[in-house]
Amino acid sequence: MDEPSRLTKTKEQWAKARRGGEEREVFYEGDARLPPGQHLVETWPVLDLGFKPEVPLTEWSLAINGFVTTPVTWTWEQFLAQPQFKNLSDFHCVTSWSRFDNEWEGVSFKHILSLVKPLSSAKFVLFKSFDDYTTNLPLEACDDQDVLLTYKWNGRPLTKEHGGPVRVIVPKRYAWKGAKWVKEITFLDKDEKGFWEARGYSNSAFPWENDRYG
Repeated sequence: MDEPSRLTKTKEQWAKARRGGEEREVFYEGDARLPPGQHLVETWPVLDLGFKPEVPLTEWSLAINGFVTTPVTWTWEQFLAQPQFKNLSDFHCVTSWSRFDNEWEGVSFKHILSLVKPLSSAKFVLFKSFDDYTTNLPLEACDDQDVLLTYKWNGRPLTKEHGGPVRVIVPKRYAWKGAKWVKEITFLDKDEKGFWEARGYSNSAFPWENDRYG
């Protein structure tokens, strides 16, 4: 088995065993704010496929295309020039841990929608990362007040380990739906499963429904 396959297998085993790397627990289930099967941590464990791409800001870009009226490609400076959006939300990992009250700063997805103007045929969104990771969502899930592309966490630049320069945050879904190191957002007329979805994870990923596997 090659190295990428071993790493993928390890992550799948973590998820099934409800593990998530280094954790420091605060308390277990019982808080009404926690989705079923989750426990609260005060750290932010690192989960990835074993490869953390190095993306210099001078080379970073984000392409937004597909079934849209006005496709765009942003450089880092153009991304920062967009209206800045801050939001406080909880973070739920499929491996069973949650972290409350994360402060994000970046560009809201609603702003993106206002710029690119999806066509009526656009029903789904596919996110692709600099490590070639992909994940998918219905357009309606992205068109929410708390969805954003973040480059800051709790007032600090997002680190490479957690998806910096920019990652996607979708608080109402398990966190694998928020692509790290995002480089492309494609609006589609039909659903296209991403990396984990094609490997048996839920296509919808609702934490409050314990919706982990397909």
